[in-house]
Parts: sequence; C-alpha cells; structure tokens
Amino acid sequence: MKNVGPRANILKTSEKLRNSLEAAGSRLQYPSAHVLFREDGHADGVFLVCRGKVRMSVKNLPKLNRDFGEGSLLGLPSSFTGHPYSLTAVTLAESEILHVPRTQFLVLMREQPDLCREATDMLGREVTFIQSALAQRRRQLAAVL
Repeated sequence: MKNVGPRANILKTSEKLRNSLEAAGSRLQYPSAHVLFREDGHADGVFLVCRGKVRMSVKNLPKLNRDFGEGSLLGLPSSFTGHPYSLTAVTLAESEILHVPRTQFLVLMREQPDLCREATDMLGREVTFIQSALAQRRRQLAAVL
C-alpha cells in the first residue's frame, strides 16, 4: 500500500480492524453527495467506507481534498479526542458506510490494544499529511508575496 502522495490511502484498515468495527457499528446506504460529517460538527464516531467513495475536504484548502474508497476509516482524530471534526466528508457515489459511534469505538480501542495501535498509526499518517500540505501552502503564499 502506498502511504505518501495525493493518491495514497493512509486511512486503509486491516481486515482484523474492519471485522471488529463491523461488530460494533451499523451499515447504511447513502446516495451521492450525502454529508457524513461536517467540519466543526460534533464528533459522533468513525465511518468505514464499505463500498463507494468519499471525499474529505477542508473549507478554503482544496490541497487537502482527498478521495477515499473501500476499507478507509474516516473521522479518527475527532473520535479519539472528542473535538469537532476538522474535515467534511461527502459521498461521491452511492456508498455503503459503516458507522461506529464514538463510545463503541473507544471501547474497542481500550479492549484491543493491537487495533488501537493500528488506528493511532493511521492517525499519525493523517496528521503528517495535513502538516505537509499546510507547509506547502505557506510556502506558496510566501512566494506570491
């Protein structure tokens, strides 16, 4: 799996994590253009893309827009911290999404340290990507000024 660059899926889950999330959450079908969560919205859990595609974006920062497909786990930072979502997630096609409420997600993370380690590794890759994109944006703005 490629872990760098705009096409990297840094939020791809292992089969074990997917299976554990399945046991804790519920699957729902969504049409294209459905908002799963919004930037600054209440953190109510994680979303696993089972089928379809979801775009995660930050208002006024198109460099951070990324598309995620099957096996991608979205909403990790807010689910761990309880802070509002920092991104908006919208389906790009008809999608099947597994939602795991924050409380159940945190129980799973407490009870299965190996899965918690996997999720925190994913979280670290996500933070690294965001920091890199923001640094690139600052350099571009400095070059214009």
